[in-house]
Amino acid sequence: MIAKRESRVKAIALLSGGLDSALAVKIIQNLGIDVLGLTFVSPFFGAKKAKEMVEILQIPHQVVNITNEIIEIVKNPKYGYGKNMNPCIDCHILMVKKAGELMEKVGASFIVSGEVLGERPKSQNRTALRIVSRESGYGDFLLRPLSAKLLPLTWPEKEGIIDRTRLLGLSGRSRKPQMVLARAYGIENYPTPAGGCLLTDPQFSDRLKNLFSLKRRVTQNDLEILKVGRNFFINGSMIVVSRNQGENKEIAQLAQDRDVIVKLKDFEGPLTLVRGEVTKKLLEKAAHYTARYSSKARNLELVEVVYWQASKGEKEVMKVALGTHNKFQAPNTEYQRISNDQNK
Repeated sequence: MIAKRESRVKAIALLSGGLDSALAVKIIQNLGIDVLGLTFVSPFFGAKKAKEMVEILQIPHQVVNITNEIIEIVKNPKYGYGKNMNPCIDCHILMVKKAGELMEKVGASFIVSGEVLGERPKSQNRTALRIVSRESGYGDFLLRPLSAKLLPLTWPEKEGIIDRTRLLGLSGRSRKPQMVLARAYGIENYPTPAGGCLLTDPQFSDRLKNLFSLKRRVTQNDLEILKVGRNFFINGSMIVVSRNQGENKEIAQLAQDRDVIVKLKDFEGPLTLVRGEVTKKLLEKAAHYTARYSSKARNLELVEVVYWQASKGEKEVMKVALGTHNKFQAPNTEYQRISNDQNK
């Protein structure tokens, strides 16, 4: 499988927006090769940093959403997880495969990746790099310029498209060589290597495990709601309590037709979303959380909360007895239907 070449050689670069991927692009550009940046997005990682880096690199750019594919991978990765819920090897396989498909479509000659041998113990060791090359189906066209001298020859090197002597042989976790290169290339503003993927975040990973445990189809909206507020998983359902006014707006925007919304009747405070089978007991728990996480209501003995189904908007009130102590306890409740006009 050899991509057809145009008069001027073109490469597809996997561009995360981080320093390594940017340096890989610069190395290839300096060899007189046109580069098309390719960035993948999902609820777990976005394109903001990549779009900023594109302005520095001055290259054309494509963004591809891989949400559906990545959800299935995260549920059951063939090559396992990293420290948290990050299936980095399986994810890289998918990205290289899609880059290869784009390479053939646009008539590019090879794929560029910013991976550095040994920089990440799980996903960038020699075995992992070999697995990505093999399983993607495009390994012979996958060039890793920062570590190329330590890796097997690729097709563009064999064909003389790339001068291997002008590539690098970096390895290990130190970023000092990359920082020196960045200064030489005039790249000053680049992100730290951590924090690019939510799947590496321990708290988010715990939430995601709980979401998958619900044993139902996971949607992109479910994943977005995981990023908001305080999440509780109770008997197959979710309760999400906001932490500030900004999250109140986010919860209101993410609410789906069957969700139930809860808020304090007489005070400002958190907006709470209930998703799943909304039983009386679950609703009482959500009302109690809503009151307890309000700075104005948490020390009262009795508060009122308003709740309604997102699609209907028909509001009801619930009286919640919190008691005289801050210790969490099962609430006592009363229900009373109130008109929409009272709660506009």
